Amino acid sequence: MITLLNVETECRNHKTVLIKSFATAPLKIANITENKQQALLELMLMSSSPGILSGDEYKLQISVATDCLLRLHTQSFQRLFNMPNSLHSAGAIQKVEVDVQENAFFCFVPHPTVPHKNAKFLNFNIIKLQPSSTLIWGEIISCGRKLNGEAFQFTRLRIKTEIFIADKLVIKENLLAEPATKHPSAMGQWEGYSHQASLIIVDNTLDIKVIIEMILAILQQQDEIEFGLSEPNVNGLVIRLLGYKGEQLYKCLQQIAGLVTAIIEKKMQPHVA
Repeated sequence: MITLLNVETECRNHKTVLIKSFATAPLKIANITENKQQALLELMLMSSSPGILSGDEYKLQISVATDCLLRLHTQSFQRLFNMPNSLHSAGAIQKVEVDVQENAFFCFVPHPTVPHKNAKFLNFNIIKLQPSSTLIWGEIISCGRKLNGEAFQFTRLRIKTEIFIADKLVIKENLLAEPATKHPSAMGQWEGYSHQASLIIVDNTLDIKVIIEMILAILQQQDEIEFGLSEPNVNGLVIRLLGYKGEQLYKCLQQIAGLVTAIIEKKMQPHVA
């Protein structure tokens, strides 16, 4: 099944509004903005399907116009169901294209992805920014249904993310997990942990050293996780987390994203006021 989603925004009277929302089953977009006077638009990506099945192809396009602020939420964990004959099939595919224009902000930190036994999934993300754009992009991957004895029983999981600024590739990530070939718990992989998370922050005006101190204060309070922070070649930050609980990592990323979002909103307020 091919599923399409197209979201476009516009800045009107210093507020971000949704001007186009097109989705085919099982996806749906809901406006969950509580304060209708705020500049930030908050949308939730919802699905009537319990998960992604073999042969599914999702195509998501999100356009954040100049001066807009958009935060996209998800409804629940993304489940990748059992895909029979996954060794000899393409499995399921998801393609996400995001375009963030000048002085615009986009934040997306979805719930964890949970691959069931024999799941095979390719997720390809292309994110286009402008020099004054701001991006917060998260990803959380689970080992599978651990309590069902399906830890690392999926066939293949590949997530490719490319981030461009003014058409120049500045960040590229290529995550590949094939438990039958190289077990993720091995040294240099997940090293005994069952969940992996990452958060990418790109903004040309943020004081990264101050942001790092704030993030460390959050992460150092957590138990049973490992984390690392690195600075890419652009003004921003890449955060890596390893842990045993998807909900814990999700809350960590949400807390960090909320912190940075508040800073960005305050920074942009003179521009949109």
